[in-house]
Amino acid sequence: MNKSIWSLMVVFLVALAGYGIWEITQDDGEIRASVSVAEAMGGGSNEGYLRATGPREFVFPDDHGPHPGFRTEWWYYTGNVFTDDGRQFGYQFTIFRSQMTPPDSNASDKAFSEDWNTNQLYLGHFAISDIENEDHVFEERYSRGAAGLAGSQAEPHRIWLEDWEIKRIENNDGNDKNFPVSIKAEMENGTALDLNITPAKPLVLQGEDGYDPKGSEQGNASYYLAFTRMKTEGTVTKDGEVHDVNGYSWMDHEWSTSALDEEQEGWDWFSIQLSNNYEIMYYQLRNSDGSVSQFTNGSIIDPEGNKSNFNPGDVSLEVLDRWVSPHSKAEYPTQWNLRIPNHGVDLQLSTVFPDQEMDVSVRYYEGVLKIEGEMYDERITGNGYIEMTGYGENEEDTIR
Repeated sequence: MNKSIWSLMVVFLVALAGYGIWEITQDDGEIRASVSVAEAMGGGSNEGYLRATGPREFVFPDDHGPHPGFRTEWWYYTGNVFTDDGRQFGYQFTIFRSQMTPPDSNASDKAFSEDWNTNQLYLGHFAISDIENEDHVFEERYSRGAAGLAGSQAEPHRIWLEDWEIKRIENNDGNDKNFPVSIKAEMENGTALDLNITPAKPLVLQGEDGYDPKGSEQGNASYYLAFTRMKTEGTVTKDGEVHDVNGYSWMDHEWSTSALDEEQEGWDWFSIQLSNNYEIMYYQLRNSDGSVSQFTNGSIIDPEGNKSNFNPGDVSLEVLDRWVSPHSKAEYPTQWNLRIPNHGVDLQLSTVFPDQEMDVSVRYYEGVLKIEGEMYDERITGNGYIEMTGYGENEEDTIR
């Protein structure tokens, strides 16, 4: 995410999903991105910021909220939902927080301020993939984390950017670790989400108990929390028609200050929900020489919510087909064979349709996957999402 999230990291995330080096003009509120994904995730001065340097104890509900002092943070949701007659929609909804100055500087480090004097910037990405019509629509917005325009808070849990919002649904069960949320968002063209999302499995601490290294330098890491299967119901509005839907979502929450090493140029991140009630998370960090970084990582979540990690050497990921974007001319993989022999996994992954590129301030790909294959000698199917960053990037086409 760099505006891509890294959803696996990062931020990615979209974390994608992310963020660039941002400039805020105090007099007119202008905000603009100025660098590529790799530069944003690995470059710039980190002096004075907090760093992810090792495992830590998580405290809830606090750690579902913001972490001022770290440069980058995102709350990332994707899902596949269906109407009663089987029509499918994929969605991505991500809100990023970016801290412009370190906490020991003169600028305020508050995540919310009643005036314009803030060093917190919020960025939002919202996309819908209409599988039946092979139509991918998206919107980007951003705002200062001040004057009520955007912000994040732990209690009550709420992340918002203007009228785009993630908010805790109070259910009085006293569980501050696993709780339902609502997502509400509407694009200028009327495309909208109104969903209630409830964890169907326990919270997952990705990496090493929630500490997820991305590079060799100390601090090139994130803290990474995930809900890998969340029951989802509500409505999707598209082309003036409201659709009642239900299905499953995936949530990543990550925060960090620096993620990528200098030789790393991007990532391919997969979230996979299988029909046998397993989930797979796998991200492949790509080096500029075409090799796969040793910090590539992944995990499998079993039906009871237990996590097993696996390393790059445990995985074979073969690209079977590619697509050239007519918008950016970047070439993206669109079909893969994923094998994890130690876990009996042999899957065919493919995008449901190719044109799911996010051509926003920093371009990346965020798309719905269809899945079929075998696990433990059993035929399975599934749904998922793929995020890809760093494809076709150069000085000319990444700076908007």
